[in-house]
Amino acid sequence: MALLRAAIYALVFYPATAVFIVGCLLASPFGREQMRGVVHAWTDFHHHLVRLLGTRVAVEGEIPAGACLIAVKHQSMFETLEMMRIAHTPVVVLKRELGSIPGFGWATRTYGIIPVEREAGARALREMLALGKAFASSGRPILIYPEGTRVRPGETPPLQAGFAGLYKALGLPVVPIAVDSGRIWGRNLPRGSGTIHFKVGEIVPPGLKRDEVEARVHSAINALELGAQSRP
Repeated sequence: MALLRAAIYALVFYPATAVFIVGCLLASPFGREQMRGVVHAWTDFHHHLVRLLGTRVAVEGEIPAGACLIAVKHQSMFETLEMMRIAHTPVVVLKRELGSIPGFGWATRTYGIIPVEREAGARALREMLALGKAFASSGRPILIYPEGTRVRPGETPPLQAGFAGLYKALGLPVVPIAVDSGRIWGRNLPRGSGTIHFKVGEIVPPGLKRDEVEARVHSAINALELGAQSRP
């Protein structure tokens, strides 16, 4: 059943994604809002597709509107799309190579991303901070996966330096979100059925020292790790 579920997902979602990219191209002459509407339709489509395949979503808490830094646990591709629905038109901190994929990369850049190169050091950090300030001034939230990469359930690596840099430079509150998608999803495909939980943690105010903000955010995004196997 798991293989069938994954096969159906791949055969439906990835061709549909190509169609939505074409939709973004067609909508772009009418303005960024219309183009972003196509992106949101794509994430809604994904939400309903995975629901048909047995993945449910439970969200505890609410993300406030307006500019903030949203820090999310990252265990699978699932939350990268679902967070586009849960948040309010977020700007996404994204690996630069994803923003270079033909068609898809153009759509992400037009929607609003902050591309990062983990290996580029100080230069990449400066570019990320400059873009972050520009987007934050527009009132949109900035979505970051502060561990820097997908991790397996139970793994709690330290946060990457880029998170603290953005936090200090932008002076925004942080909304930490715990996710347990890795229980029923692999990196890019579903491998089981059940409910994926999103737990919105207590808002972390701006202006804290690096050690304190990292400790608070690290604890909050890992809030679902204990007892994960006992949830449906």
